[in-house]
Amino acid sequence: MHGWSHWITFLAGLIAFSSTAHAQNIFERMVMPGPLIEGHAKIEKDCGKCHQPFSKETQSRLCRDCHDKVDADMKQGVGFHGLRKDIAKTECKHCHTDHIGRDADTVQLDPENFDHHFTDFPLTGAHKAVACAACHKPKAKFRDSPRACAKCHKEDEPHKGRLGEKCDSCHSVENWRDTKPFDHDKTKFPLVDTHKKVRCELCHTAEIYKDLPTACVACHRLQDVHNGTLGEKCETCHSSKEWKILKFDHDKQTKFPLRHKHREAKCTSCHKSTVRAEKLSTKCVSCHREDDAHDRQLGSKCADCHNEAGWLQTKAFDHEITRFPLIGQHTVVPCEECHITQKFKDAPLACERCHEDKFHTGRLGPVCANCHNPNGWDFWQFDHNSRTRHPLTGAHEGLDCHACHQAPVSGAIRLATDCYSCHRRDDTHDGSFGRRCDRCHTTKSFSGALIRR
Repeated sequence: MHGWSHWITFLAGLIAFSSTAHAQNIFERMVMPGPLIEGHAKIEKDCGKCHQPFSKETQSRLCRDCHDKVDADMKQGVGFHGLRKDIAKTECKHCHTDHIGRDADTVQLDPENFDHHFTDFPLTGAHKAVACAACHKPKAKFRDSPRACAKCHKEDEPHKGRLGEKCDSCHSVENWRDTKPFDHDKTKFPLVDTHKKVRCELCHTAEIYKDLPTACVACHRLQDVHNGTLGEKCETCHSSKEWKILKFDHDKQTKFPLRHKHREAKCTSCHKSTVRAEKLSTKCVSCHREDDAHDRQLGSKCADCHNEAGWLQTKAFDHEITRFPLIGQHTVVPCEECHITQKFKDAPLACERCHEDKFHTGRLGPVCANCHNPNGWDFWQFDHNSRTRHPLTGAHEGLDCHACHQAPVSGAIRLATDCYSCHRRDDTHDGSFGRRCDRCHTTKSFSGALIRR
């Protein structure tokens, strides 16, 4: 004790002859147990930052004065120090001692056993398997580690920030790809009917979600079978319930009700350009000009013969108003027998144009009606005696027409009427009596000659 008393007396004297602050500093440095850690190195010469003479109770308060963020956490009940209720009753030095050297670790964190639930970011779901270094970068304070999903998942984020940073609005920590149901009704485009079944990426191409157009044509332009000819207000005719079910009532909303085959026609068959900018004609020929097989020879009043039930279903045509009234057996002849083409007016009127002369082969001329009539092909009505210059008498009456009419003729028949023209080869006189056979012979019989004095 005697030695210690001298030592205390010496210090007291030193203090008495020195300034109080300087003496205190020397004293503190003499009794300091060791160097401070690297983070406190700047205040090593100012012990008052952490110690108040002769008062151990104030030390934690001084720590919290300096570490104001930790102090705020403890007051608000957040962060590691704020969530651990037991820490509030424990002195800071109990866990974070100092004066143990520059390289000492006063945090003493055990990553293997650390309970992350005592933080503002509990590890749940897939985060449980994430390595600490993935979020906590070297030399960075633990409390400064990012908490927003986008901070860590920026490289994995396919939306490129276009949907903001609240990833947890759609995604969960259990599995990044398992998204929560998004309530599209809260947007400017509620999903109704078939739109509910459409995959997100079909409308939100390139992960664009903001300022998307809501007009049908914005998404369905490539599927517009009208190629824009009916305008861009698809909802005028179509609904989101079923694209092929039309709302437009052509019968009530236009002057041209669609009936029969017209109801099956595509809109673009008639509407070639934008419907609002055109006034379509309701005449058949305006749409069916190219279909007119008659080559416009029958005029433009198609409805006189045709109807909407079917182009080929024609009305009964009165042939009596034409240049060729149908009588006799012509009434049962199918139209196409004479009308080879549908121009109709090019149908021939002459018999021989339809009836090939296989029997006479043109020897009796082209006018079949001279002998035949429409009541029957076999009816004979030609009177050779009254209509020619050569009446048939005697043996001539039973001759076949072709006996005299041997060569084809194209126009009027002009045969010689003298006997010698036909009987040259029958002349046993070899022309010695001339060519007037009728001087001796009659038409009754060639062999019975008359002797004229």
